[in-house]
Formats: sequence, structure tokens, C-alpha cells
Amino acid sequence: MFQNNLKMNLAQALRKQAPIDIHPEVEDALGRNIPVVALESTIISHGMPYPTSLETAQSLESIVRSTGSVPATIALIGGRIKIGLQPLELEYIADTTANPNITKLSRRDIAPAISMKRDGATTCSATLIFAALAGIKVFATGGLGGVHRGGERTMDVSADLQELTRCPVGLVSAGVKSILDIGRTLEYLETLGVPVLTYGQTNDFPGFYTARSGFKTPWRVNDAGTAATVLHTQWKLGMTNGVLFAAPIPEEYEAAGLAIQQAVERAISEAEDNGIHKSGKEVTPWLLKRVGEITGGKSLASNVALVRNTALIGGQIAVEYAKLERYTTAQDVQLHPVAKLSTLTNLTIQEKPVYSKTEPSPSLIVVGCAAVDITSQPYVHPDSNSNLGLHSTSPGKVSISLGGVGRNISEAAHRIMSSQSPDLSSATMLMSPVGSDPFGRLLMDETRMLGMRTDGLIANDEESSAVCNMLVDASGNLKEGVADMDITCSLDGDMVVRYLETYTPKVLAVDGNLSETTLTTLVDYCSQKKLDIFFEPTSVMKSTNILSAIAEVKDLTRSPVTFASPNILELCRIYHEVRSPSWDLMSSEAWWRVIDGFGLGSAFRMDLEKLARMDVSKDDPRQGTLSFLISEGIAQMAINLLPFFEKLVIKCGERGVIVAMRLSGHVVETLPWISATNSFDARRVIARSMSSREMVVLQHFPALHIDKSSIINVTGAGDSLVGSLLATLVSNPKAFESPKSLKDMVDKAQQAAVLTLQSSASVSPLLSAMSASKKTLEL
Repeated sequence: MFQNNLKMNLAQALRKQAPIDIHPEVEDALGRNIPVVALESTIISHGMPYPTSLETAQSLESIVRSTGSVPATIALIGGRIKIGLQPLELEYIADTTANPNITKLSRRDIAPAISMKRDGATTCSATLIFAALAGIKVFATGGLGGVHRGGERTMDVSADLQELTRCPVGLVSAGVKSILDIGRTLEYLETLGVPVLTYGQTNDFPGFYTARSGFKTPWRVNDAGTAATVLHTQWKLGMTNGVLFAAPIPEEYEAAGLAIQQAVERAISEAEDNGIHKSGKEVTPWLLKRVGEITGGKSLASNVALVRNTALIGGQIAVEYAKLERYTTAQDVQLHPVAKLSTLTNLTIQEKPVYSKTEPSPSLIVVGCAAVDITSQPYVHPDSNSNLGLHSTSPGKVSISLGGVGRNISEAAHRIMSSQSPDLSSATMLMSPVGSDPFGRLLMDETRMLGMRTDGLIANDEESSAVCNMLVDASGNLKEGVADMDITCSLDGDMVVRYLETYTPKVLAVDGNLSETTLTTLVDYCSQKKLDIFFEPTSVMKSTNILSAIAEVKDLTRSPVTFASPNILELCRIYHEVRSPSWDLMSSEAWWRVIDGFGLGSAFRMDLEKLARMDVSKDDPRQGTLSFLISEGIAQMAINLLPFFEKLVIKCGERGVIVAMRLSGHVVETLPWISATNSFDARRVIARSMSSREMVVLQHFPALHIDKSSIINVTGAGDSLVGSLLATLVSNPKAFESPKSLKDMVDKAQQAAVLTLQSSASVSPLLSAMSASKKTLEL
């Protein structure tokens, strides 16, 4: 996914392989201009006892979500920066009793902690750094650090203040921590040029536990829209400093504030007496704990209340800021960061194929098209009553993203496999030609940013990179377009074979953009090596590119193509072409021998007719029945193609998925298929011939329910489904050999397709979280 909203410094950090993991939900939100609020982790690791710390952390994330924003709690785990935490990671950071090695991280600690693979909770300063790095505009916390009491002698000043001069982030807090010198902190912020605004009815600067500290601020705001405008104005002016919004503690906690403040003064006095005040960053946690002891826990309740309040305000400001960004974008054509291709000129594309293993061998190699998609959407289409001529430019929006069937499949498989285990982050290789041009550099750069390997991207000096330029109307419907995909046909089959010989993957996937010659070479190689090959037809026109390869195979004892994933139109096109006089592949003795061996008798046909009378959906009878299996000839076409394609996964859109497959040899004779029977509950019919050791299975999998109003993009759902299938086949090559594992695989693939339907990206970033619920945190 091309990250429109990520800052270029994050892009640069990722290009340098910085250890940064962006939570898929946060990544998706940033890419779609959904508001995001950063949350620090020190407040939960060192500011509160467990389990209150965990409960508060979960509560803050829920409050942020209630405003329409996405929470991004930031921490360091195992030497990797986490922008957004999984539930188990949040629990890990919150429980410092069980995990005592979690350290507080300020700017000075970041590089050492990463280098030593440590765990750390981010303070305000570190959280500001990472929020700014990711392009997050709002950060909510409890109290800002500042000038310590006696700081004019000791020079003990929090790094938080300096960080506000470097990070263009709006920090919402309940002022500065009450243990500090509030007056000198405000003076220092003025010196640094950091705007300080009270978020309330008066200019009183809050005293953390109290609404009034006795100091005033020069400015105040009392609504999220105005606060967001202050931030946005600084952005428009190119100012790189942050803004402090000081939000008073809720009124109901004001009464307890004076008593708590007296406890603060007592704790400070004790710290000076016992020398703890000289212990640096350990002072604040000690003081907060001691204040809690003196107040009998009342300070903890106030701490929780004030940070819940700032999380609410922060979420509201983030929502208003996102509106301002969308409004600004709508004022003119928005060219996404690809316009800044000058920043990519120092990148180099692999000039020639390298066959030495520079990375771990991939388990999956996907060979196909990697393209740049350019979408132009005028605000008013020129053929409407807009007084705009058809031969003139129109104001509108231009967006750029990565596409191409092979690339989309690779990204989907990569995201899912990486979520299963970090060891699988290099398990997918995309092999595709790219031009030695700016679009080629963009493809290389963005592929690397996704954490995908790039050693399969091959530069072609004679061809331009694949580009699809589309004009859509205001509703997003395609009006016209130009697709320049010729470079994909230039990929030489022998070159791919050399990669296969070097890396020996478990599965090879190819898309229909490849030339007939290349496909023939690869199918022949896979047949000789008994390597599973997966064919994605790509389009009705290109679906028949595989037929030259099939026509070369004379022995159909083993289908030449292991897997294929056509939609219904592509299935029909392949079937009719195979039967046509120009190919006539269904009249050979080899084809008839296989078909006869299936044992398709009258009982199978009767079972198929019974299946066809079932509803498409168990939940919505309005979608009709499965009669199309017979009336449109889908079942017949699929079964007749099985001698060429061993396993067909047929994409039927709203009608779900149909799997038609032949099982041969030992698979038929062993459990669990030997005991499998027709099951109309499972929507499955079977034909078995023990004499030829062949079995045919045809099974329908209903589509997952999805609210149509949530559908954003239909172009990449099929690719995500295929990517998920491939990810499963890598981890379980025998997934088709059991009814249960088959169902699990198809269900997961449909879940991947649904996530992409609900995303503006060609592949939903949320695929990276599909296995999160099954993972355990390994630390």
C-alpha cells in the first residue's frame, strides 16, 4: 500500500531497515486519513500499579475509539519500535512486576535500547518522536515533564520540553506533573517558542491534580475544532514545533486536588531528605508511588481520571484535524508523495538477475505483474452540465498506489505469513520486471517499505514500468483508462527457472500477464520437478495464455497445473477455448482416460442436482439457489477442466467460492478423504473410483456476510483471496487433503477478501493482523 499520509522521514527510516512495526490498523488509518491518537506507555508501565495500569491502558484506547479515532499506544519490544500494540503486547508492557526489565525511554535511550534488543516504555519525549515519525498529529497523555524544583541550580529539565520544539504534534495533557516547578516550566516553554493553550473556559494553567496552578496561559481554546485549526495552521506555515494543550482535571476530582497536592509537597520533602531526588529518571515513579501511599490511593483515581479526559479531548481534536486535511485536499488536485520522486533518485534497482542466495530461500515465489496505478477523479465530470469542455482539464483528485495482480498476491501472502511468524517475513518473493524509470524506483521503494524482499524485481532498460492510468467518475466508476503492461511479457522463462533452481520454493504462483512462452517454460519445469504451480488467470482476455503450456502436456495422469483461481467468466472462457477447434484439447485419448476414471455416474449427477437446489446463502434466501451450477454449466465446465487443472478455486463473488478438485493415488486411499461422503450440510458432493484411484470433489462455500455500505474497493479482493490461499499452502501443503483444512483455508481466504473490500488499498493492511488472535507473544 502506498502510504499517502506517512512522513517522508518514516519512509527514509524504513528504507534504511529501521526496526519499526506499525500496527495494521494504524497503518490503514494513516493511509486513509482516519484520525489517529498517539498514547505513551510509561504512564501504564511506571505510573500506575498493575492491574490498574492495564485496565487504564485498555480504557484509554476505548475512549479514543469512541471519538472515531484510532489509538496508537507506542512502546519498544524486543528492540523493535511498536507504533500501536496488540492486546498481548499492551498487557506485557503494563505488567512490570512480571516484566521488571522494561525501562523508561527518552530520546537518549532509544538507540541503545534498540541495539541491545531491550523492552521499553516511551516517555513523552520518545512518544513525540515516534508520533511525528509516523505522521500522527495528536498525542494524549497525563502530565508533561518540565523543569524540576531547584532546576535553576541542578539544570534538571525534562527532555519533553525540547522535543516539543522538534515534533509537529499537538500534545494534550493535564498540564505538567505537579511535582515540578510549573512557573519555570512555562517560562522555559516560552523561551523555546512552544505555544501553550489552556483547553477550557479560562486562561488558568492546570495544576495536574487541580484545575488551577496559579499561573496563566497567553491563549485558550474550548473546542476541538479551534485546537485542530491551531495545529493545522502551523502545518500550513511549515512550522515544525508542537503545541501544548493543557486540559484541567474533571470538576468532580477538583475537591480532592488540594489534599493530593499537600501529599505531593510532603513526598517531595521526603525525597530531598532521603536523597531519592538525585536519582534521575527514577524520581518521578517514586514520587507518584509515594503520593499514592500518602493519599490512600486517591491520587491514583485522579491520575486515571485526568488521563481519560485527555484521551477524550485528544480523540476529538484528531477527528477535527482529519476533517481539515480532507478539506485542504479537496481544494485542488492532490498528488500523493510520488510527486516527490526526486527523493528516490539515489535508489538503485537491481540491474541484472542475481542467482546467489543473499536472503533466506523463499517458500513462495510469485511471478507476474507489478504496476503503478494512477487514478484520476474529477470533482465534476466534463460531460455533465459543468460548462467544462471535453478537451480541457478539470479540477479533481489524482491518487497513486501500487498494483498489479502478481504484486497484490505477493503483498497479501507476505502480510499473512509475516503475522504468523517473523521468520516468515522473507518467505514470499515477488518476481517481476520493472523499468529503469521513476515508476520502477517507486515500485522498488514502496515494496521495501512494506517489508517485502526486492531481490526478485528485475530492471529492464528497454521497457517502461507497468502503469495503469484510470479515469473514474465522482462515484468511483471506471469511465476509461490506459494500461501499459507490456513489460511483464518481457520476463524470460529461463531466467525464472534459474531463480527456481537457486531458491527451490515450495510453491510457484504465476499470473496471466506472463507471455505464453514463459508460462509454457514454467509449467514444463514444474511438471518435471513435481513443483506445485498456482495459476491466477488475471482477466478473461489473459486467462487463456496458459493453454499453450497445457497443450504441450501429453500425459494427464498428473494435471499440468496444480491450482487455478478463475472467476466464473474466466472459467467459461478457458472451457470454451479448450473445446474450440483451434485448441481441441478435450478430444485427446489422455483427456478421455482421466474423465472416464472419475467414475461420474448417475448417482453423482443426482447428488449435484440436489446440491443445486440449496440456497446460495444460509442467511439470505433472496440471493437465490445454487442452480447456476447446472443451468450455467459451472459444475460441468469445472469437472471437465480437472485433467488440466488439478484443483480449481472458482471465485463467484456474492455467491461465494466453489472448489472443484481431483484427488489421486494415496490421498484417495488414506484418511480423512477415504471416509468422506456427500454432505449437503457441508455443500459437498463426491465421486469416487477405487479402480482408477481417482476422486472428484465439488464443494460450495457461501460468501461471508458483509454490509454493502462498507465496501470501498472491489479491485483487489480476489488477489487477497489468492494470497491467503498461497499463505496457507506454504504452511500446510496438504490443506486440500482434508475436508476440515480445506474449509479452514477457504474461510480464511474469504476473510482476507472481505478486509480488502473494506479498504481503499489494493491489499488491506489489516491482513497483517489476521493471525494475531492465534499468536502468543514471544519475548
